[in-house]
Amino acid sequence: MLTWPNILSLLRMPLALFFFQENPFYRVLAIVLAMVTDILDGYLARKYRQTSTVGAWLDPITDKLFVLTALLILYHEERLLLWQAAAMLGRDFAVMSFGAYLTVRGYLTEYRVKAIMWGKITTALQFVVLITLVLYGALPFYFYLPFIAFSLLALRELFCSWKTSGVRSLKQKV
Repeated sequence: MLTWPNILSLLRMPLALFFFQENPFYRVLAIVLAMVTDILDGYLARKYRQTSTVGAWLDPITDKLFVLTALLILYHEERLLLWQAAAMLGRDFAVMSFGAYLTVRGYLTEYRVKAIMWGKITTALQFVVLITLVLYGALPFYFYLPFIAFSLLALRELFCSWKTSGVRSLKQKV
């Protein structure tokens, strides 16, 4: 389904290519444009009633691919350490693991993908940290604390869901 909101989401992928240029101006421009398209795609989808399952999946996937591409390039340039990149992606990994778990268990048909505030906050923080890394280089430990906290919360939710469904499954067998 090719709608303007989905086109805006898809534009984030070529924007990540700006990170292959070492010029900070182009990198910051790409991040700012990614932020603008991230805000606009959801707004336009709601305003013009163009929300869709495709868009609900496409938006976070393109966000994550943009951030992953930028982090890999910055890691390659030694602007951040592996644990820092892992901290920034930890919550996303936990959420994707939860989605995979739901799929394997057959619950995904009941689960509707929907943006939540914590996801939006995490993405905004990722964009801000990317801009800071591009402009100033390495960042102190405390910049990564929110990502570590969000990752731990997401892992906790994943564990609780896994444990709850396991108990439910055992009760059904008994």
